[in-house]
Amino acid sequence: MKISLNPVLFRSPLGARGAPYLVALALGLALPQAQALEFTGYVRSGAGSADGNGSQSCFQLPGAPSKYRLGNECEQYSELDLRHDLLTLNDGSVISVEGMAQLYNEYGHTPEFTGEHGFARMNQMYAEWSKVPALGGGSLWAGRRFYKRNDIHISDFFYWNQSATGAGIEDYELGGLKYSYAFSRKDSYFQDPYINRHDFNVAGFTPNPGGELEFGLSYIDKPDSRNAHSGWALTAQHKQSEFLGGSNTLALQYGRGPGTGLGYTGDVTLDSDNKSYRLVEIYDWQTTPRWGGQAQFVYQKDVRPDGEDQNWLSVGGRSSYAFTEQFKLIGEVGHDQVDAVDGTRKLSKFTVAPTWSPAGADFWARPEVRLYYTYASWNQAAQRAASQLAAGSALSDSGAFGNAQHGSNFGVQVEYWW
Repeated sequence: MKISLNPVLFRSPLGARGAPYLVALALGLALPQAQALEFTGYVRSGAGSADGNGSQSCFQLPGAPSKYRLGNECEQYSELDLRHDLLTLNDGSVISVEGMAQLYNEYGHTPEFTGEHGFARMNQMYAEWSKVPALGGGSLWAGRRFYKRNDIHISDFFYWNQSATGAGIEDYELGGLKYSYAFSRKDSYFQDPYINRHDFNVAGFTPNPGGELEFGLSYIDKPDSRNAHSGWALTAQHKQSEFLGGSNTLALQYGRGPGTGLGYTGDVTLDSDNKSYRLVEIYDWQTTPRWGGQAQFVYQKDVRPDGEDQNWLSVGGRSSYAFTEQFKLIGEVGHDQVDAVDGTRKLSKFTVAPTWSPAGADFWARPEVRLYYTYASWNQAAQRAASQLAAGSALSDSGAFGNAQHGSNFGVQVEYWW
């Protein structure tokens, strides 16, 4: 959605720390060459209860980097993004600025978006010079930005994510291929300390009809600190359109040392004897106008010379069927399993959600307003690990379900992106 705004002075919802960013954006609006302001965003919000015993408690297996989302999100969350093209040069290239406010607050707490149970921050603020003819239509950028993010929607798992605070060249086209390079020092807001990282990407290979292949290399410099190491990771990803009535994504990843973060900067105290492997398979379909969905398969193996090896397996899917143009029934089932030194942890989760979808019958149509019921069960190894690593969480013996190894949530949620 694009709207035209006159320059205005507005108060930052993020307080004093966020004000300089929004002031800079407002100054951009004042430039005489400025055109339309593009406003996009994402919101999810709701309320839920855990077996009628207070606020909803979400199910995630200790050691698993993600969880299945439907009826299993315990926060109010929004991203509000402003992008403005400051000016268009004679060669057709465009200079832009973009900023995004991110707000998070846990269920069961007053939505103040501050303190222990919430936050408000700028997770994007960068400048970009795009459509540069000398770069084959590519761009130059600098700042904090979401960059080349690849995720599985149903589990919110960003398996290959090069978001960073840094600068780079994006999609320089040469010989039918697109080359990208980014230098960054901080790949997430919470990373501490700063660590130099280099990301190289080559995309545009077409090994088969409807297929596209992309390769990426991440190199993490050795920090200037004791017991620290350099590391690297490789990713190969193939995307296939027109696959069994939908589309398919297959990614293979390998990393060593801090590269075991596989898409992020990992633990810099790990040396090259530490290795991680990951396979990601995602299938999306909209077989008919009324029936669509997404399925995933993820397997990750972490090899540690200290004997703390761990394997993670995740299999699941979400499907929706629209009985009318505005009413869907959505179901999701998922299973996570972690093989660790303390045993094999298991968690299975099922959700059913009758849904009002005023935007249409498509699986991806939003907004959606959902009533949901979620049931999950887990084994003793999962409960033991949760009690040790995440006391008070849903799977722990001190959580909402006590010593039980099963539990359920019900509630209502709205999800919207534009």
